[in-house]
Amino acid sequence: AAGHHEDALTVEEAQLSMLRRIGASEYNILGVQNNLAASYAQLGRHDEASRIQGDVYHVHVKLNGEEHIGTLLAALDYATTLITLDRCQEVKSVLRKTMPVARRVLGENHEHTLKLRALYARALHEDTCAMLGRGDVRGFGTDHAARARRHASGRDDD
Repeated sequence: AAGHHEDALTVEEAQLSMLRRIGASEYNILGVQNNLAASYAQLGRHDEASRIQGDVYHVHVKLNGEEHIGTLLAALDYATTLITLDRCQEVKSVLRKTMPVARRVLGENHEHTLKLRALYARALHEDTCAMLGRGDVRGFGTDHAARARRHASGRDDD
């Protein structure tokens, strides 16, 4: 399977280069960049994937605005890779802006809204464990986890 992903990576890099050379639309370039980032992630090259996904997310914001489904999905992809890299502060920063938009545009119970909220809760959870010096987040106390879930759902006024 790794050979397939390496092959896909080579093709996607060539395709991206060609699209840039011929002056293709930013939308076409975004699609190829998204595929390229997915290939990097499949190969465990998460730093490269996060860099590209961050670019894709910011271009989506610029082109489509924060309320576009493509922007919300780009934020989800970006945050997913960032959490893989244990970059919890960055995950929280992206999702603090994105979650309220997703709740408003997609609704509280939409699949993407729930995924964004779950990622935010995970980032809170893992970041808190790191601050407490706990390397193993599976032993995290239920009171802290419940507080993280309330915060992610927007009900953290207690």
